[in-house]
Amino acid sequence: MMWRVGPVLRLARREAVRLCSSHSRKPSTLSASKSNSNSRLQVEKLKRKKNRENAILFTQHLTAEEDLIKWSAKERILYTAPTSRGAKKDTSLAFPSSYSPEYVESSWYQWWEKEGFFSPEHHDIQELSHAVDQNFSLCIPPPNVTGTLHLGHALTVAIEDALVRWRRMQGQRVLWVPGCDHAGIATQSVVERMLLREQGKCRRDFTKEEFLQEVWKWKNEKGDEIYHQLRTLGASLDWSRACFTMDKGFSKAVTEAFVRLCDAGLIYRSEGLVNWSCALESAISDIEVDLKELSGKTMLSVPSYGHEVEFGTMLTFAYPIDGHSGEIMVSTTRPETMLGDVAIAVHPDDPRYQDFHGKQCRHPFNDRLLPIVTDNIVAMELGTGAVKVTPAHDHTDFLLSQRHSLPRLTVIGGDGKMTPLCGQWLEGVKRFDARQLVVNALVEKKLFRGKKEHAMTLPICSRSGDVLEPLLKKQWFVRCHGMAQKAIQAVDQGQLEIVPPFYTKTWKNWLSNISDWCISRQLWWGHQIPAYTVEFPPSTDKQEDQWVWGRNEDEARQRASVKYGAKPQDISLTQDSDVLDTWFSSALFPFAMLGWPQQTRDFQRFYPNSILETGSDLIFFWVARMVMLGTELTGQLPFKQVLLHSLVRDKHGRKMSKSLGNVINPLDVIYGVSLERLQQKVKEGNLDPREQAIAMEAQRKDFPQGIPQCGTDALRFALCSHKIMGEDISLSISQVLNCRHFCNKVWQTLRFTLGVLGDNTTPVGTLEEVSHLSSMDQWICSRLYSTVAEIEKAFEEYELHTVTAALYSFWVHNLCDVYMESVKPVLQEQNEGTGVTQNNSKVRPAASVVLYHCVSLSLALLSPIMPFLTEELWQRLQPFRTEAAAAQRSLCVQPYPRSSQLKHWHFPEEERDFLLVQEVIRVARSLRAQCGLTKEKPDMWVVCSHSQAQILLHFGSAVWTLSRVSRINIYCPERALSAVSSTPPPKGCLVGVVDHTCQLHLHLQSAMNIDKQMAQLTKRRSKLAPKLDEILRKIQSPHYLTKVPAHIREQMDNKISAFQQELKTIDDHLKVLQMTEYHTSSYSSDGVDQYHTQSS
Repeated sequence: MMWRVGPVLRLARREAVRLCSSHSRKPSTLSASKSNSNSRLQVEKLKRKKNRENAILFTQHLTAEEDLIKWSAKERILYTAPTSRGAKKDTSLAFPSSYSPEYVESSWYQWWEKEGFFSPEHHDIQELSHAVDQNFSLCIPPPNVTGTLHLGHALTVAIEDALVRWRRMQGQRVLWVPGCDHAGIATQSVVERMLLREQGKCRRDFTKEEFLQEVWKWKNEKGDEIYHQLRTLGASLDWSRACFTMDKGFSKAVTEAFVRLCDAGLIYRSEGLVNWSCALESAISDIEVDLKELSGKTMLSVPSYGHEVEFGTMLTFAYPIDGHSGEIMVSTTRPETMLGDVAIAVHPDDPRYQDFHGKQCRHPFNDRLLPIVTDNIVAMELGTGAVKVTPAHDHTDFLLSQRHSLPRLTVIGGDGKMTPLCGQWLEGVKRFDARQLVVNALVEKKLFRGKKEHAMTLPICSRSGDVLEPLLKKQWFVRCHGMAQKAIQAVDQGQLEIVPPFYTKTWKNWLSNISDWCISRQLWWGHQIPAYTVEFPPSTDKQEDQWVWGRNEDEARQRASVKYGAKPQDISLTQDSDVLDTWFSSALFPFAMLGWPQQTRDFQRFYPNSILETGSDLIFFWVARMVMLGTELTGQLPFKQVLLHSLVRDKHGRKMSKSLGNVINPLDVIYGVSLERLQQKVKEGNLDPREQAIAMEAQRKDFPQGIPQCGTDALRFALCSHKIMGEDISLSISQVLNCRHFCNKVWQTLRFTLGVLGDNTTPVGTLEEVSHLSSMDQWICSRLYSTVAEIEKAFEEYELHTVTAALYSFWVHNLCDVYMESVKPVLQEQNEGTGVTQNNSKVRPAASVVLYHCVSLSLALLSPIMPFLTEELWQRLQPFRTEAAAAQRSLCVQPYPRSSQLKHWHFPEEERDFLLVQEVIRVARSLRAQCGLTKEKPDMWVVCSHSQAQILLHFGSAVWTLSRVSRINIYCPERALSAVSSTPPPKGCLVGVVDHTCQLHLHLQSAMNIDKQMAQLTKRRSKLAPKLDEILRKIQSPHYLTKVPAHIREQMDNKISAFQQELKTIDDHLKVLQMTEYHTSSYSSDGVDQYHTQSS
């Protein structure tokens, strides 16, 4: 992105790009306090970066969290049934014993695509019972055709596809358009490097037409990798509408937009400062600028230089006052630009320079007189209080030249060499070679006053690695102020909603201070600017540039004829050789993808788009421009909502970037990759040696065994599990691996369910047809209803982390850990010991139906986030569906569960009461664990209130099963109930507290001797405590930190933590056993009264 110089410099990032010499060389843009603050922030930023790098390079061992990444290869199960591409997968085969992503993800996407499930036409052609006449449309942020997707892109896909699949399952007419950006500079650079490597030729060895043929050839051969990645990620895009920004139709939209904006006076040609890459010989956008933080003197490699160049130093030299014995000292990090100095600026109130107002300095190399100008913008507290003014090579100085009518002298050319204005001694010399020559000449003239290290931010071209140069160039600019005000107004009036809303302030501040946008690029690959210079041969008089524009040359000629009053045949036109900024065409994507400027059916139905979802770092580069140009060119906002998600960072908190070598290809997470291959990818990149070493060491620590095969569904679930609207996301592979374990949990649930349903494929009835629902049936149905309601609300608010948390909690903690475990004895006719009786002839069929519906609906709930696994398992349940329910051939077009349709499943009292049951079960299991019980099943007494007893009796079967006891006895001290025990717990019980009115008593009998257990624990404690004391004495020695190596200290710390944890566990066990002894002795013949006294 390029912005023309405006009235002031704003935003720290742009200041860093523009003030490429340093922040403090030009104090005129900032107050002293603000500049000092920026310097401190820069120092802190450098410190944090260094700390992160040192942590990577010098940490010897894995942390406890990183230990979780250890994994062993799983059995690979492949789908081998003969299935032609696009044919439906055969799910009648034997159900594999465990989850395998390779098996699950095979064939489904090709079938979905062939069947047209992702097309909005499917909504209209198929008679969907749940279809609604609502549209949901959006575009994917078009990735650069040159690259591959990384985990940041995968997050975008996971979020957007979850929303798209959810809306499609709600019955809406959905259009999600895929696309790729032609990425002017990136693509041209990649092809140039390829031609140099394979043919030994550079771009200039080809004609423009020949080179563009090579680019198209490369694009057609290599450009489909991104689309392959998107399909692998399960993105349900309408591929029939795939859009490339250099396609004929899209190019027509770009030309139309340029012409209309020119006609409206919103595009103009002018001279202005741009960020220039001398290696590419082109202006570049801000997003293609990497800011390199330097803490001081640094030697860097620069393209086309055979030696390293010094940066991070500040030089001071003097300008003699003409006709006066005095001098003025100025400082700079770019002494080569002093050949273009045209003035010296000081603050009008600076007492040091009061006598110099109106005087002039004499330039030592060209004898040019430099006026001393006064300006309030100069911060007199910084440096010498005097600054050199070089308008043609510094953004701030350009502003001063406008205010004081100063000339602008270009001393560095577009090729990075010094211009003839510098004199013969420097003409044609490369800029950084000229730097040392200028310093030597200043020393020779006794004007050099010193050099010191200086922290600075250096702008680097991300495509070429070149140090950027601000250069004065004639370019095409977009006038932004008026359009920006409309964009602000749209948000203020609620026409455009930004989510999360805290970005609204950023939106307003940035657009309020916007500068004009330079859209010219000096490249061959891109949309050639449809503007033409006009000449009138045979006239040989040198004419001032005269320009016209048009949708084609004929239209431009007609316009020139009208504008200049000449006959068309007397006019000679030459099209501008520059191309448009890539971001110009990207800004048209929401409507150009739908056929604009034609009023196509797609444009009429799906414009404006429903939403724009993208990374928060693109709010200015892309989102603001789409809003401005969309509103101007179509008369409507391009979308109604903007959803901005956070950035993905690596485990060390660093932004994922090719320049850091820490990007991860999502396919490497899906399929798995070895450490050796990861390291090879880093070596293949063009990284600085130190960055390469850091990247490879980080990989060795993070992925010592490589990355395990996790599968698409696990990756998507892990990405969506993070809070996407807030702090940046630090994704670890261990999180994705845990999500793969969840996939296996879902898989095993289906195995169990199919086992319950058996070989009889009689359709399972509805819940309404079930005559008897047990308390647990009602509870799980109600939990499912509550989960559906929670997910509905979360989807509407784009809180995908809440969706995943609710799904995980229901599936694992409610369905698997509680309901399925509790119904196993019911299905196996094992109810003895509960203290209650059940009619299994009614209970078992009901449990089967409830289990089936809970699993089936849960798969539908999970489908937008885990499309492959849920489709595979849902198809396995097809034989048990009624004919009407089986009409939908794919889960991805099934109705999404709605709470309004499940109200008859809501039993709030059951959910509320079961909270007590869960606490009883938790305490019972805790008691078993603390005493080391594994297979033993002791009797359990529950001493509780009357109301609690009623609840526990109601859920008696679940309490008995899940507490893992042989028998439950419920005792109420308040009053006796017919269904409960009339006697208190026996002596020798292990006691646990549920709440102030409920206690559990495990009657251990021969399972455990309390005295013996306490003796064993005490003996173990007596051995551990001295060992811990010994280690603590060692680490407290005065020379421990200086003499003991770091990795040994880390081992000692780990030992201390382990000993302390074991001692705490022993103390907890002893406390429970002592409490048990106390309660045992408290019960006498009148145990009720004693218990009552004890509890009070």
